[in-house]
Amino acid sequence: MRDIFLDLSIRSVRLNFVRSILASIGIVIGVVAISSMGMLGANMQLSVKQQLSSDVNTIMITSDVVRTTSTAGTPVSAQGIDKSTLNDIKNAAGQNEVIPIHRTSTQFTIGSTDGRGQIYGLDPNDISKFLTIDEGDNVRGANDALVGANIATNFNMNVGSRIKIGQNNVSITRPTVRVSGILASRGFASDGVNTDNAIIVPDTWYTDQYGNKDLYDQVNVIMQNIDQINQTEASIDDKVNRRSDIIRVTDASSRLSSISSTLGTITSFILAIGSISLVVAAVSIFNVMMMSVNERVQEIGILLSIGTEKGEIRRMFLYEAFILGVIGAVVGGFASLVIGYSVVSAMIGNTAYFFMPESIMYVPYGMIIGVAVCIASGLYPAWKASNMDPIDALRSE
Repeated sequence: MRDIFLDLSIRSVRLNFVRSILASIGIVIGVVAISSMGMLGANMQLSVKQQLSSDVNTIMITSDVVRTTSTAGTPVSAQGIDKSTLNDIKNAAGQNEVIPIHRTSTQFTIGSTDGRGQIYGLDPNDISKFLTIDEGDNVRGANDALVGANIATNFNMNVGSRIKIGQNNVSITRPTVRVSGILASRGFASDGVNTDNAIIVPDTWYTDQYGNKDLYDQVNVIMQNIDQINQTEASIDDKVNRRSDIIRVTDASSRLSSISSTLGTITSFILAIGSISLVVAAVSIFNVMMMSVNERVQEIGILLSIGTEKGEIRRMFLYEAFILGVIGAVVGGFASLVIGYSVVSAMIGNTAYFFMPESIMYVPYGMIIGVAVCIASGLYPAWKASNMDPIDALRSE
């Protein structure tokens, strides 16, 4: 049986169509804001997790201990992992691959254009163990180098291009390397080796230029069996840090958890900002519902005088608020798909995760919240209407 109070609510919305649509626009904006911001945050998390998860089999070891080494006969103090500590790490790591890494940041010149990035010094035999060469070959000669994907793109580089390493100074002859290969893009790497804006040189070339031959900035251990990662970490820690804390041992999974937590906080903050628009929408819906109550005082008086229950009066106005919410939520849901897709594409540059459940769920969430806000905004007007005195209502003009 059709509910007459629902019919009365639909009639009210139809008679005040323009006002109702304008009120629903606030809900549309709120739903779009929450859904789009939620999808943006979810896509950020999914994209970063995907990039980091490729390195979850890696243990990263660094040291803040200052050690003294000799460069060209001159004592030099620097932080890092020395040869003795490296050997202890290798013994504790067992059959897993141990990759010592030199690293510094410096300027370079390609053609007539200057740039700045990381320089990694690696044993050429270690490069293929965790890096992918997209074009060209691995380093072979002493002056060969690999370049990251971003550098290759930004400087329009090809295999065979030349790079001058070091600060551009006319009084100093800078060493030059030849590009033997271009690395595939890694994005943000959780193993601490971010190669997209980096140049990879042989470790012998690196130490010839920067010294510290037996002092490494980082050591990575690549696990053959990821299930043994905690056991291997504990073994390394017990072996090296048995007397004092010499090294810091972390793994990609712990960094993944930390970064995911941070991104989750950012997403919540973004959603909170988007929710402000729903507060504005709630005020608009409340205003429309109060206007509807004031315009229908005599109608309410008649209904009450013929025995209509207060609950039925409340239901009539809550129906009206619900209808406004559904209109705004449905339109906002469809708009969220279009606008959210555009936002994710513009901000992240990758929409591969847009239709995944973790992302797309924000559309129904936003719609449900939009409808709930409308109903909440209609509670007081509905209560006020149901508690009118029938005689006073009939006397009103």
